[in-house]
Amino acid sequence: MRKFALFAFNGDPMCFVHVLLNALDIKEKGHEVALVVEGSATKLVKLLSGGPGLEEFAENNPAMYKMISEQFQKVKDADMISCVCRACSNMMGSLEDAQKLELPLCDELKGHPSMTRYIEEGYEIISF
Repeated sequence: MRKFALFAFNGDPMCFVHVLLNALDIKEKGHEVALVVEGSATKLVKLLSGGPGLEEFAENNPAMYKMISEQFQKVKDADMISCVCRACSNMMGSLEDAQKLELPLCDELKGHPSMTRYIEEGYEIISF
């Protein structure tokens, strides 16, 4: 078994859904997955928790909304979300949403998650 830390930086929903799909695929293949939500991707936590823009996004992109919300829930239920960046979620206005969803927050690297921590724990880093 290998260990992978997927760092999602990109806030584009199309990119983020691929992070989620790959996380689930890697886990299904028997590997350990730690998903770290960083950078502008933290704004999607707000959207997926029912925040502003959700209705418009769902109406304008029904297939994408269905896919991203279902995959996000599967990843969350499988406890693969290692952490959400405290600094970035604060800047993107999604800190309270991450807390509401009971997602772990990381801030050990000047307010951000540390890749070094994952490397030292034996994870291979993949960034999106």
